[in-house]
Amino acid sequence: MKLSRPVSWFLLAFGVWSWIIWVTFIKNLWQDGSGLAFDDAGDPTAYFWVHLLLAITSLLLGTVVGGIGLRGVRALRRESRESREARKG
Repeated sequence: MKLSRPVSWFLLAFGVWSWIIWVTFIKNLWQDGSGLAFDDAGDPTAYFWVHLLLAITSLLLGTVVGGIGLRGVRALRRESRESREARKG
């Protein structure tokens, strides 16, 4: 399957965006002082575990989607380079 240039860049940008957003979310979750993520004893709550699982899943999906986008961008660049060389050839 061949991806178009805009789709490849969109998928790559989505992967990068996912990492920025979810790493920030995990940092904020870890430092939560509102009592949602950690109880009074400092132990993680169900809220913490559910949201950590959500963040990890999103990071994995963002990595896969970004990887597909990166492969698409590389393939397009390789194809462009090959066509330029063929024209010179």
